[in-house]
Amino acid sequence: MFTLWHFIVSVILGLVQGISEWLPVSSKTQVLLASSYLLHLTYSQAYTFGLFMEIGTVFAAIVYFRKEIWSLIRVILLRGTEHEKKLFVYVLLATVMTGIIGAPLYLFADSLKAIPLYLPMIIIGIVLIADAFFIRHSRRRQREGYNTRKFENLGLKDYIIIGIMQGIAALPGVSRSGITTSTMFLMKIEPDEAFRLSFLIGIFASVAAFGLTVIVSHQNVSAALAGIGLAGIAVAIVVSAIFSIFFIDFLIKIAGRSRIVYLVAALGILAIASGIMLAFVPAWAAAAS
Repeated sequence: MFTLWHFIVSVILGLVQGISEWLPVSSKTQVLLASSYLLHLTYSQAYTFGLFMEIGTVFAAIVYFRKEIWSLIRVILLRGTEHEKKLFVYVLLATVMTGIIGAPLYLFADSLKAIPLYLPMIIIGIVLIADAFFIRHSRRRQREGYNTRKFENLGLKDYIIIGIMQGIAALPGVSRSGITTSTMFLMKIEPDEAFRLSFLIGIFASVAAFGLTVIVSHQNVSAALAGIGLAGIAVAIVVSAIFSIFFIDFLIKIAGRSRIVYLVAALGILAIASGIMLAFVPAWAAAAS
């Protein structure tokens, strides 16, 4: 029976996923913590559920990047432009590298009963703060005639590096958006371009993660379903999709402005604070069963 409590829990889980997916705090880790507490799931079950919940943000990203998705389809239909072909190669190569690196890491993490979650978040936070100074320095040099990189300036080596870093995000505590955007900032890619490129390939990584949880860890998914039911899962997915569209638009728009420096620094502080909080709360840091 779907009760008011089930509805509240579903909304909370949807909000956690929809907001944290686009922030450098690892959405799967936040859903892991929330579902461990609200649904009384074990570490392995909650970790799997965190990846399963990414399907809501996938729907949002597909809606937001519908033009880019159509460009990829045009290439498959042999009707794409040179730019669309380059985008297709980027998405394909980055996704393949993500799978090669991410799938084994997922299977490893899924086999554990507990794992420290705080250290990756603190490291990403430090990198983001360093990125903020780097972006500020780059913007100043850009005004002096120094050019940062756009998508057109990237090559196969860049695609591979981005894909590898996204694959590492399969580990609990590692934020997909945080690690990929940080990497692209260090590669001197314009912030708005970095967010857009990161979010775009995130669609395919999330679809793969969702499929992997259903195929490999369906028992863990069933445990979450038993907690809130199919109706609850549907509510959580809808809520996460709605909030995701808002956050994607907000981050990409502000990334093209001078305030991006303060946003990146704030995201870094948020990641560090989250990591420190996890480190000092043993039950959360271990996510123990």
